Amino acid sequence: MKTGLKPVLWSVLALVTLLMLIIPGLNLPALWFVMVPFVVLYATLSPLSFAIHVIPVVAIAGLIGDFSMVFIALFFIVPAIVIGHLYQKGASAGKVIRLAAVTLLAVIMLELLLFKVILNFSLLDEIGMYIRTMFDDLMSQNLLVPQWNSDMTDSFISILMNLLPLSFIMISYMYAVITHFIARRILNKQGMEIAAFPKAKEWRLPRVLVFYFLIVYIAEIFIDPTSSSFIVVALMNLVPLLSYVFTIQAIGLFFFIADQRGWHRAVPLLLTIPLLMFPPLSFIGVLDTAFPIRKAFTKS
Repeated sequence: MKTGLKPVLWSVLALVTLLMLIIPGLNLPALWFVMVPFVVLYATLSPLSFAIHVIPVVAIAGLIGDFSMVFIALFFIVPAIVIGHLYQKGASAGKVIRLAAVTLLAVIMLELLLFKVILNFSLLDEIGMYIRTMFDDLMSQNLLVPQWNSDMTDSFISILMNLLPLSFIMISYMYAVITHFIARRILNKQGMEIAAFPKAKEWRLPRVLVFYFLIVYIAEIFIDPTSSSFIVVALMNLVPLLSYVFTIQAIGLFFFIADQRGWHRAVPLLLTIPLLMFPPLSFIGVLDTAFPIRKAFTKS
């Protein structure tokens, strides 16, 4: 078992960040960092040493908070183990982020099920009730258009519930990226060689995604957005998800052009802002994927 002061300090930091999650005002900053100590611990320790350091952390967090803290801790520990294991195997940054995001998404689904079965708490029902209450209050204060009624509220909630999978996917991916960004730098300073994510100018998508995007985009035109069938939910989430993917491709294109033309690094960063604010601009990424646009900007 690997011992020393560093693992103990990282264990203490893991406990502190877990407890910060239940403190208003500190929970949001802690949320984006809480998985990092567990990643560092698993990447630098053997599985047995990791367990010996983490079990007391989870137990103490459960005693200070409540039993739900155990579920919260496991939510972060499971994907942290996946990331730490991939770091030990020398996996590429792309593989780390993909598997970490998939693991996070699976854990989210499992935790929602466990909260429903064990604690009789449904996050989806709570979201629906909160939105319905909010719209009822707005209607009672005449702050909505006169045509708005309870049926429209129900339709809005149905559409929003159908789009929740997209939200979970985006949150999982973003969380994986941020965790990798922080943990990689910490572990590199400790002597580990963790692969970096490819530079933005090298981001390229397979051309077949354009074909898939056209199919789901056309199919979405003919669906009822209030339906809860699997096909409808899948299409409603695939179209914006692929749009975000092509937005990333467009960002890569701007960084590629900036590199070829010798522009200041701030230029593609500024161009990224409208891409993120106006989803239809993702069509630039579609064109860059489908056609050899970059050849026109390549230095001769």
